Amino acid sequence: MGEERPSVTVRFAGDSGDGMQLAGINFSFESALEGHDIATFPDYPAEIRAPRGTLYGVSGFQVRFGKEEILTSGDEVDVLVAMNPAALKRTLHLLKEGGILIADSDAFDAKNLRLAGYEFNPLEDEILKQKYRVLSLPITSLVREALKDSPLSVKAKDRTRNMFVLGLVFWIFGRDLNIAKELIKKKFANKPDVLDANLKVLEAGYYLGETMDIEVPKIKVAKASLPRGRYRTITGNQATALGLVTASKLSGLPLYFVSYPITPASDILHDMAKYRYMDIVAIQAEDEIAAISSAIGAAFGGSIAVTATSGPGLSLMSEALGLAVMTELPVIVIDVQRAGPSTGMPTKPEQADLLQAMFGRHGEAPLIVLASATPADNFYMAIEAVRLATTHITPVILLSDLYLANGAEPWIIPNVETLPKWEPHLWKGNGEYKPYMRDEETLARWWAIPGMEGAQHVVGGLEKEDVTGNVSYDPLNHEKMVKLRLEKVKRVAEDIPLQEVNTGKEEGDLAIVGWGSTYGVIRSVVKQLVEEGYSVGHVHIKYLNPFPKNLKDVLTRFKKILVVEMNMGQLAFLLRGTFLLDVHQFNKVQGVPITERELKQTALKLLK
Repeated sequence: MGEERPSVTVRFAGDSGDGMQLAGINFSFESALEGHDIATFPDYPAEIRAPRGTLYGVSGFQVRFGKEEILTSGDEVDVLVAMNPAALKRTLHLLKEGGILIADSDAFDAKNLRLAGYEFNPLEDEILKQKYRVLSLPITSLVREALKDSPLSVKAKDRTRNMFVLGLVFWIFGRDLNIAKELIKKKFANKPDVLDANLKVLEAGYYLGETMDIEVPKIKVAKASLPRGRYRTITGNQATALGLVTASKLSGLPLYFVSYPITPASDILHDMAKYRYMDIVAIQAEDEIAAISSAIGAAFGGSIAVTATSGPGLSLMSEALGLAVMTELPVIVIDVQRAGPSTGMPTKPEQADLLQAMFGRHGEAPLIVLASATPADNFYMAIEAVRLATTHITPVILLSDLYLANGAEPWIIPNVETLPKWEPHLWKGNGEYKPYMRDEETLARWWAIPGMEGAQHVVGGLEKEDVTGNVSYDPLNHEKMVKLRLEKVKRVAEDIPLQEVNTGKEEGDLAIVGWGSTYGVIRSVVKQLVEEGYSVGHVHIKYLNPFPKNLKDVLTRFKKILVVEMNMGQLAFLLRGTFLLDVHQFNKVQGVPITERELKQTALKLLK
């Protein structure tokens, strides 16, 4: 018997070597091709080589898909795949009552049960069977039987278990195996034995669904009503890389990308290396200090200079960022935030670098701070970061975070004609050049590239005399330069969009305010509250320094303000200090995304 649902959430969970990420990616890709809206949440273990079977080594991939607008990866899951006891223990609390649990009973042996802290086999618990639809299957044995004629080793055969459960999940949702097969063929094209094994096991899992006696409903989800266009699935890091490449072509400037690998920003470097055929320089530096220093040199040389890092790397870049502010060069830093402090939890999401981006430099060193709202929005905000940096000739920090970087969504590929066009603030060669001559309107200094006739100049890290750029220790000149750099950033407010109410009412009882990856959960909760008759609006801030010039006016239309963040209240701190507003806070720093349920409960308490 089949069931129709507007949306469904599936989570694949197992040991870090069980291929749960690959299974989840394949299922997500197929869901998007089926015409569903999707949101994903890859959940990696923090330990690189945690002992197999332990709670620390559990790797998960969650995908939510449906016919409606999908804004989060889901509070609860409808189908949970647990490849071992540790995966079950870590994720069972996410499974809805009545949900489908698929478990490899072969993995629930005495050793794995002990490693997970179970005193008995939970698959034999009658309460579990009453609460969920349990498919306890000897998956390892079934895989080995399907591959009994394969030349692969037993260990290599067992690695295909992820394809078995993927095939079974495909059957539950009535999916076409051909898409998954094409992805597998592409991945294992150079390994024919591995390719053949994965294809056989995928089919074995699918056809088990056709023949097994256990009653499990087939679930049907209608296609989403998405705007017409050409789509692809895209992660936040992929979108950032594409946005930077696009900005280079739109501006007509060469792109120089340099970074040191760090989770979760490394994929940007990987993607940039793929685009080198487009006359893009992509370099892996020896460390973060070398990366930012190299980027400053590239900006001086006339390139769009970009580096990407995470919180620990941004800390190391602080002194050099001060140099970029002093020399007023268009350097862009992508900060893909993760849980801290220090090494913290490098594979878990957090958005606690806002104050570091605002103030984490020696002396008065203001710069532009932006933040992306969704994975695909990284494309547009990367272009915006380049536009503002090369127009106002000042450094820009673009804040992403792990949830956005690794998450994926369908992205409609834009028409190039709809993308912004701008003219970089390059020296035109009119008259005598002085390094700190400024545009009267924006206060941006003119960007002179080495080799421009008559524009020879020197810039450095010591305080500069106004206009001439000579080293100066004059107290009044120092104060003047500090104020000029600050005022230049403030005037960027004239060149950014006015703040809008993103979802819900334009005025009313409660404004729920967020930035970064809280966008989806806030939008979802506000839509629910408005449908229930509440006067609520969603205000999402993507321009954090400077703020949009009408932001205070928008916020004061509401009786109460709730600021939602995955930190201890950094945006709330800035709003209080800037506008003297009385704001309420919802803060979560657990290394997991904010759920719709907990945010809605908080909002209802304020409303009632």
